[in-house]
Order: sequence, then C-alpha cells, then structure tokens
Amino acid sequence: MRRRLVYVIGIVVVAAAGIVYTLVADNEPLLGLDLQGGASVVLEPTSAAEASDLDLAVEIIRNRVDGLGVAEPEISTQGGNILVQLPGVDDQQRAIDLVGQTAELRFRPLLDSVPESAYQRAVAGGDQSLSARFALTADDNTADAEVVLPQYDGDRNIVARHRLGPAGVAGDGLEGAAARFEPRQGWYVAPTFKAGPAGIDLFNELGQRCFYLHSSCPTKQIAIEIDNEVISAPRIQDQQAVYSPFERDNITISGGFTEEEARDLALVLDYGALPVELEAQQSRIVSASLGTDALEAGVVAGLIGLGLVSVYLLAYYRLLGLVAIVSLGLSGSILWTIIAWLGESRGLALTLAGVTGLIVAVGVSVDSNVVYFEHLKEDVRSGRTMRSAVDRAFPVAFSTIVKADVASLIAAVVLYLLTVGQVRGFALYLGLATILDLVATYFFMGPVIALLASFSGLYEHPQRFGIPSSLRSASARSGGVSAQGAGAASAADRGAAP
Repeated sequence: MRRRLVYVIGIVVVAAAGIVYTLVADNEPLLGLDLQGGASVVLEPTSAAEASDLDLAVEIIRNRVDGLGVAEPEISTQGGNILVQLPGVDDQQRAIDLVGQTAELRFRPLLDSVPESAYQRAVAGGDQSLSARFALTADDNTADAEVVLPQYDGDRNIVARHRLGPAGVAGDGLEGAAARFEPRQGWYVAPTFKAGPAGIDLFNELGQRCFYLHSSCPTKQIAIEIDNEVISAPRIQDQQAVYSPFERDNITISGGFTEEEARDLALVLDYGALPVELEAQQSRIVSASLGTDALEAGVVAGLIGLGLVSVYLLAYYRLLGLVAIVSLGLSGSILWTIIAWLGESRGLALTLAGVTGLIVAVGVSVDSNVVYFEHLKEDVRSGRTMRSAVDRAFPVAFSTIVKADVASLIAAVVLYLLTVGQVRGFALYLGLATILDLVATYFFMGPVIALLASFSGLYEHPQRFGIPSSLRSASARSGGVSAQGAGAASAADRGAAP
C-alpha cells in the first residue's frame, strides 16, 4: 500500500515540478516551418557531387543562414540533395535566393560598359556591332576569358552590361568581408584579402595593371563578379595605385548599396563559395498566417479528439475512466515540459507532423487503459472480487501493454533512423509519448486503481468502476465458483488485501 502511494505522489510531484520549471524558465515549444511560417527549398547539385562536398555545402549554408538571423533552421542532406528549412524568416524569397548562391567570386578588369536601355535601342535599330559586342556570355564564363555579364537592380532587372577581362583574383584569395556604414559614403563592403601571393599580392597586381595599362583596363575600374553577374565596379584610386599598395584589410567596395544589399554581399563573401553548384528544385513559402491557421487546426483537432475520448472513458468506465483521464493529463504535462525544454535548449522544432504524432499517441495511451480495464472485467466475470481482480489483472495487463508499446517504439525508431524531415518529428514525438504512457501506467494508473479498490465504499460497488453488478452475480451463478465459495473467496481476499 505504501509503495503504491509513493509511486502516485512521486509522479504527480514530477509532473507539477516540470510545469512550474517550464513557466519559471519561460520555455516554449519551438514551432516548425509549417506552424509559424517561413521558407523551404530543396537544392540539387547541377553535376555529380561527393558526399564530402555536400557536407561542406551544408556547413557553409548554415553559416549564411545564421548570418541572416534565422532561429533554429533545419539544414541537412536528403539523398543527393540539400534540404533547407527556415522557420520564422521574414523575407522568405531573399533567404531562398541567398542560401543557394555558389558565390563564385572573381575580380576582373572592366573593359567597357553599356546601359541596358542603350543596348536595347541598338538591338531595335539593327546595330549589330554593339549588340554583338555586348551579348551576354554567362553560359561560357571561364576565369581566363573575356566575358560580358549583366548588372541587376533590386528588382532583378538588367541595368547594364559589362565587358570584362580575364580574372585577376579569385574568391579563394579572400579571407572575409563585413558590411559597414559611413555617413559620407553610406553603406559599403570591406573585404579582407589573404596575405601573400595568393591574396593581396594578386589584387595589388590587378590594381597596378588597371592604372598603368590602358589597353588592359581602360576604365580604371575593377568589376566584382559573383555567380555570373557584376555586383559592383569600384574605381581604382590613382594615388593609391601609384604610390603604395593596398593593405589587405583596408579596402572598400562601394556602389550605392542599401543596407540589405551590403549585408547580403558581405554575407556571401564572408562565408565563402559552395563546393558545388546548386539549383533550387522545390521551394515553398509558408506565410505566418497560414502557419497560425495550421497550428490552430492541429490544436482544435487534438482537443476535439481528447474530448471525445474523455466522454467515452467516463461513460463506459466511470471512475476508471476518470483515472485514465488524469493519467493522460500527467503524461501530457511531462511531455509538454520535455518538448519546451528541447525547443529552448536543443533547437528541436515542433512541426505539424509532430502534432500528429502526439494525437496518435493519445490513442496509444487509451489502448493501454482499455487493456487493463477489460482484464478487470474478465476477472470479475470469472467470480473474483474487485480487490483481488485489481491485484491479479494489473501484472497481466501491463505485460500486454509493454509488448504493444514496444512494437510502437520499434516502428518509431525505424521511422526516425530511416527518414528525414518532418517524418522524423512524427516518429520522435510518437516515441516520447509512448514511453511516457508506460511510465504513467506503471506509476499512476495501476497504483491509483489499487488504492481506490481498497476503500470499502468502492470495493462493494464495482459498478462505480464501470463494472455492472449484474456481471458478477451472473458469473457467481453460472461459473465454476459457487455462491458460498465466492463468499469465502471474498472473505479471504479481504483478509489478504494490502
């Protein structure tokens, strides 16, 4: 008796302490993409890629996303592709465009330029010379060739076409970059080159060539090319180029950048080029309002299901049903504490699939209760008293419950290990809820029903447990136990009760 009471008090204290801790620590579940909105994209390599290249690309993309300030993104390999999920991001399209940039960076001498409006007039007027000289050559872009590349405005419209000479410095000569603001200059990007011949020495050589060799760089400008487009074309300062070389950490790239443009450029440069070229295959943008609607629908579905289950348990099992509902509440409280803690400390997001797993787990818990309750009925039907039926039925029922729950756990583990994305969330939360069902069954439901059965007011009225009194009287008349024998067994049971 005392052991059962300790079990019940212990699990109630644990559940209450968990809720208090969650409230005091202000822990909340971290909602996934489909519950709070955000962006998702599947990136596929344009050519065969090694697993090590994909792993490196994942790390670079993760650094870029961290620079965007996205909380707890999910970035992982999915077969031969990369899955990027960015919950809560405000500018979804900007994030999708940024994470997949290969950031192939080159510094080239600017040979000539033409505004896009002038180019279109030349094409319309039949000026084949101009149209041929400034036809885009991005598809045939190599570092050692002259190319014609576009420059875009904020709306991704071409504003100019630039003819560029062979690259003087590649992206691997760059150490990092940062976006900065100066009142007179506005927003600019400050790159830092690597020391030595592979970095700043190459850049200074290019700068000297642009200043001295008119045929090599008539505009005295160096174009910065990223992913087949010109981002900026700063002019080499004459005095700097003539009298002293550039310092590797004292260079500025300006071009009328907005704050967002400067930060995006610095972010891509700072975290380097992807080892493989990636192409977006599937992209999905979920608005915050749609995510809220999905969350509300999941909560409503869960409450309706829980309400119907509660009504069924109370109507069919009476006091046993009430114990089952309280048991569900205790396991749910502990589960909520775990989910909130995992979200705050481990960045584990709760998705709509996870909510589905929790709802399915309610059915698993109810099955456990029903297994025990029906064992009680069978024992009473066979002529046992309520107290002896409780003591006998629980070990048998719990053995069955363990076997059933282990089967669910095996399925959850297999799903978690062999799948990716939201299916893993479903498996994880289903597995957690199943384990807590075993804990609540052993430490609360079984001991509480045994304690209730020891009270004479309930012991003598099995119908209060949802067991009709006619069920026992019928078994006493027709079973292998006589009325007198049943009475003797009852007396023996009362004498042996804990």
